[in-house]
Amino acid sequence: MAETAVREPRAISAGQLCRAFVFATDWVGVFVEEVNALNVYPVPDGDTGTNMHLTMQSVRRQIQTENPQGMAELAHALSYGSLLGARGNSGVILSQVLKGFAEVAKSYRELDGEALGIALQGASKSAYAAVMKPVEGTILTVVRSAAEAASKGGAPLDVLRLAKEASEVALEKTPEQLPLLKQAGVVDAGGLGFVHLLEGLLAFFEGRDLPPPPKVEKRAQHQFEEEEFGFCTEFLLSEVRVPTREIQVMVEPFGDSLLVVGAEGFVKGHIHTEEPERLLATVAQYGTMVRSKVEDMSEQHSEILASVDMDEAEPALSAMVAVSDGYGITKAFRSLGARVVGGGQTNNPSVEDIADAVRSVGARQVVILPNNKNIQMAAQRVAEIVGDKEIEVLPTRTMGAGLAAAVVFQEGSPLSELVPAMQKAADDSLTLEVTTANRTVTVEDVEVSEGEFIGLADDRLEVSAGSAGDCLLQLLELHAGEWEIATLFHNASVEPEAVDRLAETVGERFPDLELEVRAGAPDLYPFVMALE
Repeated sequence: MAETAVREPRAISAGQLCRAFVFATDWVGVFVEEVNALNVYPVPDGDTGTNMHLTMQSVRRQIQTENPQGMAELAHALSYGSLLGARGNSGVILSQVLKGFAEVAKSYRELDGEALGIALQGASKSAYAAVMKPVEGTILTVVRSAAEAASKGGAPLDVLRLAKEASEVALEKTPEQLPLLKQAGVVDAGGLGFVHLLEGLLAFFEGRDLPPPPKVEKRAQHQFEEEEFGFCTEFLLSEVRVPTREIQVMVEPFGDSLLVVGAEGFVKGHIHTEEPERLLATVAQYGTMVRSKVEDMSEQHSEILASVDMDEAEPALSAMVAVSDGYGITKAFRSLGARVVGGGQTNNPSVEDIADAVRSVGARQVVILPNNKNIQMAAQRVAEIVGDKEIEVLPTRTMGAGLAAAVVFQEGSPLSELVPAMQKAADDSLTLEVTTANRTVTVEDVEVSEGEFIGLADDRLEVSAGSAGDCLLQLLELHAGEWEIATLFHNASVEPEAVDRLAETVGERFPDLELEVRAGAPDLYPFVMALE
């Protein structure tokens, strides 16, 4: 429920604005599926609503972590939180909208109507500056129209109302500006997401409650069944010491829909490319890879086409929510029917993040796979705040255990049958992980030097080695005889030739082990292997 704030305030304080953005995050979440259904530009991958909501969730998390006491502190939470959590083309643009707003807001103690209008103009300028080739009829147009209307001034809530009304008018005109939208019979999805953000901010100050999720009445008329869209590739670098423009120039030849933005030593990149692995390996030289994500947009589009005629189907009896890191592992979870929450080691999702995913599924029974011991407690708290669903948390400690459990999941079965079978599958698996030591230490007679590769079996440190491949082979020497099937995930730090050589060696040394190799392990792990 929205906190009833002072009606028609003469100026908005930092505290009020903090609470308004937190509430607006939940408001945007209500409309995720509606926005996803309209997604057609720049590619019809059906995730604009999801990505904008994920970006706002990161803002909410930063606000709750920093607990800003003034406008400058709030501005930092808005710009920093949205940059780190920006997902997809729409999310990165939204992060720049919030960054521009924050850059203006931080110079005020509180925002009256005039200052609010100036901040919205800053938001528009920042968004346009971030896009190398701005296109009208998109979220850029909608944000600019809102900013122009807000410049007329007045009381703060009147300014917000003017901005929202102008954004709605601009949104309705987007099909006339962008032929692809007109062909698909929809307005711009990113623009609609921004309209809902303004609605949420205004609804907080007006004391309104969250509305129920709307029934999706309209979908983009997709006419691109045979087209190939490539890979939506994102990266987040830290400790970057070169100008953002230098990375932007380097990335540009790899593809299109390019966005590279930065602040405080971080650089966030988004691009549609046919060479995701080579791109990630190239940008990694400019800083420390904090996070990367690769999505096969052709596959996403196929999923959209397959789901268009299912709106009237009976809701599933049960659903599965899995926490996942690494695009290959995430793709595997999705193929098994999971709604995925991004997160893993050093990147733990919040209770609200997991709860949002649980709320988003239609089933009344939901099983959650945390896939990390540090996420189990957050997963167990979800039932406290989502009261209208029956929730079971399977205490999976590794991605491999989660994948083994997910293979058993069937949405037509009740949790009373699923949970024991999924738990047994998780117990009958083993996860081998290779990463690097962050300090020199001796654990259970294994001596490790800082920076050395270490091998873990179900989170237990067992070996160390000078190379990632040798580390994995040592783990297999200890464990391979017990298992029949191995799925090996590798990340972008491993050269393709090295992966091929390793796979050949595994085949020679362990001929009874059926090996499948996939790209897309988490950034912290050159190799993750699930044994069954």
